[in-house]
Amino acid sequence: MAGTGSSTAGRSRLLVVAILASFIAFLDGSIVTVALPALSAELGGGLPTQQWAVNAYLLTLGALILLAGSLSDSYGRLKILRIGLIGFGAASVACALAWDPGILILARAVQGMTAALLVPGSLALITTAYQEPERSRAIGRWTAWTGTAAIIGPLLGGILVDSVSWRLIFAVNVVPVTATLFLMAGLQDSAVRRRTALDIPGALLAVAGLGGPVYALIEQERLGWGHPAVVVPLVVGTTALALFVLREARTPAPMMPLSLFRARNFRYGNLVTAAAYGAISLGSFGVTVFIQEAGGFSATEAGFAALPLPVAMLALSTPFGKLAGIYGPRLFMTVGPLICGAGFLLMLTVHPPLDFLTQLLPGLLLFSLGLAVMVAPLTAAVLGALNQNDAGIGSAVNNAVARVAGLVAIAFAGTISGSALDFPGFQRTAAAAAALFGLAGLVAVVGIRTPAVTA
Repeated sequence: MAGTGSSTAGRSRLLVVAILASFIAFLDGSIVTVALPALSAELGGGLPTQQWAVNAYLLTLGALILLAGSLSDSYGRLKILRIGLIGFGAASVACALAWDPGILILARAVQGMTAALLVPGSLALITTAYQEPERSRAIGRWTAWTGTAAIIGPLLGGILVDSVSWRLIFAVNVVPVTATLFLMAGLQDSAVRRRTALDIPGALLAVAGLGGPVYALIEQERLGWGHPAVVVPLVVGTTALALFVLREARTPAPMMPLSLFRARNFRYGNLVTAAAYGAISLGSFGVTVFIQEAGGFSATEAGFAALPLPVAMLALSTPFGKLAGIYGPRLFMTVGPLICGAGFLLMLTVHPPLDFLTQLLPGLLLFSLGLAVMVAPLTAAVLGALNQNDAGIGSAVNNAVARVAGLVAIAFAGTISGSALDFPGFQRTAAAAAALFGLAGLVAVVGIRTPAVTA
């Protein structure tokens, strides 16, 4: 990559840009949760305002991420990243200045659209600039910082809301956006591009195919599976997704070449992603709700209880990413999920009265260690299996798989727990998370090849 990958300093600056861009997008998906009561109290709208302040972001982000990945491959990762950053900053200001619920929800939807432009391209920058084993180490650093965003978000948001105003959680985005744009000055895009016209029909089918099911999964918790507002988008979206696959198989210039899945590690890596991220979402949701509803923890105490995860990710993701670059990803993609699963099995010992230090903390520490072992090697294996010019769409596919798997898991959380995260309900949830992690480890040991191969 001219101007970026030609020197160690250039690659280091590019890595910081990639980390900041993704961190901003991930952080904003979680930081808003603690501000929901405050913004609803000021703007009005009640529960629907609170729900859609979160869902508008998740829906547009999930629906557009495949298109964003294709755009970054075709028009340049840095170019699309700049557009995304500027749009995200403008939407953040609009959120901070919103004077009624409709304006806030619209601005949040635009935030999600522009956040979709940040994630695939930023990770693709690393894939293009680094070669193994340095690539796995760089992805480990990216994982260490971006993976903490979901945990840091509620803590940071709580401080800003309590000390100043809910509006500051959006306005503060201008600072990292400006810093990232400043760091990007002088960096040049890779000359490696997908020299094909944008697949407009494929893009529209992808947006409908992802947006419909994501909307249905979000709304089913409120409306139920039988409601027309859930059934219709689910059916339409699923149909569009099937048509999207048919379209991509037949068109000479597909947005998402199905040949990506001929790469063994990409194919099996996304299966591992689906199982593991379903388990992560289900397990994290279960712990957070359980310790508040059954354990009597406050929201702030629940946030601090989750600190082992970001600490482990920050401390261990880079070393494990480096080791995966030397020894290959399969060992870490197998052992990591099994350690996570063991952590949730350890949590099955919970009983009233809840003692966090003895009943939950040991399992949380194991879970955090397992994630640090797994995530960077998983990302490196998936993207390392592809050609550089497909890194953007490959990253987008992997992100879409992770997000949809998480939404599906959360959608079934009530069924798994028996509609109550009391002690028996949490035990069922923890057992389900452990089973999914076990499945992820099994798929990894059977399907992943070491060293990474492309077929």
